[in-house]
Amino acid sequence: MALFKKNTKKAKEEAKKIETKIQNKIKNNFAWRLLIAPHITEKATTLEEQNKYVFKIYKNANKSEIKEAVEGVYNVDVENVQIVNVHPKKRRIGKRGEGWRKGYKKAIVKIEKGQKIEVLSR
Repeated sequence: MALFKKNTKKAKEEAKKIETKIQNKIKNNFAWRLLIAPHITEKATTLEEQNKYVFKIYKNANKSEIKEAVEGVYNVDVENVQIVNVHPKKRRIGKRGEGWRKGYKKAIVKIEKGQKIEVLSR
Protein backbone atom coordinates (compact mmCIF):
# COMPACT_ATOMS: atom_id res chain seq x y z
CA MET A 1 0.00 0.00 0.00
CA ALA A 2 2.79 2.46 0.82
CA LEU A 3 4.35 2.03 -2.62
CA PHE A 4 1.05 2.76 -4.29
CA LYS A 5 0.61 6.01 -2.35
CA LYS A 6 4.13 7.20 -3.23
CA ASN A 7 3.50 6.53 -6.89
CA THR A 8 0.30 8.56 -6.85
CA LYS A 9 2.11 11.51 -5.25
CA LYS A 10 4.78 11.39 -7.95
CA ALA A 11 2.13 11.07 -10.61
CA LYS A 12 0.29 14.10 -9.22
CA GLU A 13 3.51 16.15 -9.16
CA GLU A 14 4.31 15.17 -12.75
CA ALA A 15 0.76 16.02 -13.79
CA LYS A 16 1.09 19.47 -12.19
CA LYS A 17 4.37 20.08 -14.02
CA ILE A 18 2.82 19.08 -17.32
CA GLU A 19 -0.21 21.27 -16.62
CA THR A 20 1.95 24.34 -15.91
CA LYS A 21 3.91 23.73 -19.13
CA ILE A 22 0.65 23.56 -21.08
CA GLN A 23 -0.61 26.76 -19.44
CA ASN A 24 2.64 28.55 -20.33
CA LYS A 25 2.31 27.44 -23.94
CA ILE A 26 -1.28 28.70 -24.00
CA LYS A 27 -0.14 32.08 -22.65
CA ASN A 28 2.60 32.27 -25.31
CA ASN A 29 0.13 31.37 -28.06
CA PHE A 30 -2.29 33.99 -26.76
CA ALA A 31 0.42 36.68 -26.68
CA TRP A 32 0.68 37.03 -30.45
CA ARG A 33 -2.95 38.16 -30.47
CA LEU A 34 -2.13 41.09 -28.18
CA LEU A 35 1.41 42.24 -28.99
CA ILE A 36 1.78 43.50 -32.55
CA ALA A 37 5.42 44.61 -32.47
CA PRO A 38 7.95 46.51 -30.39
CA HIS A 39 7.63 50.26 -30.99
CA ILE A 40 11.14 51.41 -31.84
CA THR A 41 11.66 55.17 -31.75
CA GLU A 42 14.23 57.49 -30.28
CA LYS A 43 12.08 58.10 -27.24
CA ALA A 44 11.48 54.38 -26.75
CA THR A 45 15.22 53.68 -26.80
CA THR A 46 15.81 56.32 -24.11
CA LEU A 47 13.10 54.70 -21.98
CA GLU A 48 15.06 51.43 -22.02
CA GLU A 49 17.52 53.02 -19.58
CA GLN A 50 14.65 53.14 -17.06
CA ASN A 51 13.72 49.48 -17.77
CA LYS A 52 10.67 50.57 -19.79
CA TYR A 53 9.84 49.01 -23.16
CA VAL A 54 7.19 50.14 -25.65
CA PHE A 55 4.99 47.79 -27.71
CA LYS A 56 2.24 48.35 -30.25
CA ILE A 57 -0.81 46.41 -29.10
CA TYR A 58 -4.29 45.59 -30.35
CA LYS A 59 -7.09 47.98 -29.46
CA ASN A 60 -9.04 45.50 -27.33
CA ALA A 61 -6.09 44.57 -25.07
CA ASN A 62 -6.04 45.59 -21.41
CA LYS A 63 -3.25 45.97 -18.84
CA SER A 64 -3.48 42.56 -17.21
CA GLU A 65 -3.47 40.76 -20.57
CA ILE A 66 -0.45 42.76 -21.74
CA LYS A 67 1.39 41.93 -18.50
CA GLU A 68 0.77 38.20 -18.95
CA ALA A 69 1.74 38.32 -22.62
CA VAL A 70 5.07 40.11 -22.03
CA GLU A 71 5.93 37.84 -19.10
CA GLY A 72 5.13 34.78 -21.20
CA VAL A 73 7.03 35.80 -24.33
CA TYR A 74 10.12 37.45 -22.85
CA ASN A 75 10.37 35.60 -19.47
CA VAL A 76 10.63 38.78 -17.38
CA ASP A 77 8.77 40.11 -14.35
CA VAL A 78 6.56 43.09 -15.21
CA GLU A 79 6.13 45.78 -12.54
CA ASN A 80 3.87 48.25 -14.32
CA VAL A 81 1.93 48.69 -17.57
CA GLN A 82 0.76 52.02 -18.98
CA ILE A 83 -1.46 52.22 -22.06
CA VAL A 84 -1.62 55.13 -24.53
CA ASN A 85 -4.16 55.60 -27.33
CA VAL A 86 -2.58 57.37 -30.31
CA HIS A 87 -5.42 58.95 -32.25
CA PRO A 88 -5.57 59.06 -36.05
CA LYS A 89 -4.25 62.28 -37.58
CA LYS A 90 -5.27 64.06 -40.75
CA ARG A 91 -2.61 64.11 -43.47
CA ARG A 92 -2.45 66.05 -46.68
CA ILE A 93 -0.38 65.35 -49.76
CA GLY A 94 -0.23 68.26 -52.19
CA LYS A 95 -3.34 70.31 -52.92
CA ARG A 96 -5.93 67.63 -53.46
CA GLY A 97 -4.78 64.53 -51.66
CA GLU A 98 -6.22 64.19 -48.18
CA GLY A 99 -6.28 61.21 -45.90
CA TRP A 100 -5.79 59.91 -42.41
CA ARG A 101 -2.85 58.35 -40.65
CA LYS A 102 -4.06 55.30 -38.75
CA GLY A 103 -4.38 55.47 -34.99
CA TYR A 104 -3.04 52.74 -32.74
CA LYS A 105 -2.64 51.73 -29.14
CA LYS A 106 0.71 51.29 -27.40
CA ALA A 107 1.78 49.94 -24.04
CA ILE A 108 4.74 51.10 -21.96
CA VAL A 109 5.89 48.13 -19.88
CA LYS A 110 8.22 48.54 -16.91
CA ILE A 111 10.19 45.46 -15.87
CA GLU A 112 12.19 44.72 -12.73
CA LYS A 113 15.76 45.95 -12.34
CA GLY A 114 18.45 43.64 -13.65
CA GLN A 115 16.21 42.13 -16.33
CA LYS A 116 16.38 42.99 -19.99
CA ILE A 117 14.32 42.47 -23.14
CA GLU A 118 16.25 42.01 -26.37
CA VAL A 119 14.04 44.00 -28.74
CA LEU A 120 16.38 43.92 -31.73
CA SER A 121 18.57 40.95 -32.46
CA ARG A 122 22.08 42.24 -32.89
